[in-house]
Amino acid sequence: MTSVRQLEANRQNALKGTGPKTENGKQRSRRNALRHGFTAETIVEPLENPEEYRAFEDAIVSEYLPQTPVEQELVHRLASLFWRLRRATSIETGLLRMQGEILHAFRSSRQNAETSPEDATPEALPVARANIRQGANGEEEGQGGRWHVPEPSRDIAISFLRLANLDSDIVDRLSRYESGLWRQLVQTIFVLQTLKRR
Repeated sequence: MTSVRQLEANRQNALKGTGPKTENGKQRSRRNALRHGFTAETIVEPLENPEEYRAFEDAIVSEYLPQTPVEQELVHRLASLFWRLRRATSIETGLLRMQGEILHAFRSSRQNAETSPEDATPEALPVARANIRQGANGEEEGQGGRWHVPEPSRDIAISFLRLANLDSDIVDRLSRYESGLWRQLVQTIFVLQTLKRR
């Protein structure tokens, strides 16, 4: 059992806590337990524009013109769900873009290494240049065949596969999150339409 003296010492030590003192530090520490932000209650993240969200929310509210407090809450919920769906799409786009940039950098470095004049002997340089030519569609070809066909759907598929191989959980988690948002969205619209018909 803890003595009275120990309890008092604990209280005194608690007053000397090392937690954040500034407002910025307190805001950051609020998010310490946040893992991925998909299910966070904060609608507008620090990287998003609050004014843009307010304008988006106002557009949704003006479309539905809620009459009762319940309708008003449902319309605000609808705006939040649509915003979070946009965020999920933005996350997916960003992940694919990052993988695409890595793919492009890899191809560029590989191509530069294969055609680099520093690596080639004077006799081999004309042969290397002859082996690299532009195809009829502007694609680069090597002696062994095509290196890269500039086809966006193929690059997106490669980027997705690289992302899935890197961490398949993130793709699954994003998909589950998006599916859950769509279910909530459909339910909210259904309830709103039911209330409007009364």
